[in-house]
Amino acid sequence: MSPSESSRVKTMSPLQTIAPPVTVFVVLTLLAEGVVRLGGVPPWLLPAPTQVFAAMWQQRESLLQALGSTALAAGLGFFMATLLGVSLAIALASSRLVQRAFYPYAVFFQTVPIVAIAPLLVIWCGYDIRATIAAALVVSIFPVIANTLTGLRSTDPALVDLFRLYGAGPWATLWKLRLPAALPSLFTGLRVASGLAVIGAIVGEIFIAGGLGARMKEAQTWGRTDVVFAAILLASLLGLVMFAMVNLAAALTLRNWHASEQG
Repeated sequence: MSPSESSRVKTMSPLQTIAPPVTVFVVLTLLAEGVVRLGGVPPWLLPAPTQVFAAMWQQRESLLQALGSTALAAGLGFFMATLLGVSLAIALASSRLVQRAFYPYAVFFQTVPIVAIAPLLVIWCGYDIRATIAAALVVSIFPVIANTLTGLRSTDPALVDLFRLYGAGPWATLWKLRLPAALPSLFTGLRVASGLAVIGAIVGEIFIAGGLGARMKEAQTWGRTDVVFAAILLASLLGLVMFAMVNLAAALTLRNWHASEQG
């Protein structure tokens, strides 16, 4: 990237960043409103966006309370997945034998259906937020492990040999070379995990009384499709916020030295 291009990227205003997705959202909302209204689609089958927004306003207190519970569970599950995932990736990267022996068990977190084990998590953790946090952790940990491990294993061998030549030990090489080199891959895994944590939290909440998952289940029982869509919209916004926070952390960490955050 040339200096002039770099300066244009750095001087991009927040309005220029937000305007394109907001414009697409407004256009799609208007199209959906027209299709539902003109097509005579019954509200119980597919409510119009205005009906969804009206339900969101009418149910704002309970929905905001549910959103707070889901955000807490998803955030804690994501945080724990980050710490545990990075630690496990470091352990797996320490030896090819260790990786071959234990990595297949890490894949378990990716292949097991969360809906199938959510009842077990409720039995083990109790009918409270701990089960929801556990569900968010189980769903979101594998992308962190897989991407961090890939980054650690992709360190330039020439740089590893250079560190060894200058007498750097394994821990010094890990903290000063391998982990910094793995940061782009780590943030890729965190971007995926941030959305999965919200999904896991909502699935866990379906089995306990609380959060957006419970509100969706309750609204479905009463035939309030508009409230279901309102809860889905809030869950999507929560996922976007967590994704944006990971993007911000990546930009602050990598923008001065890695090309992925300079364009």
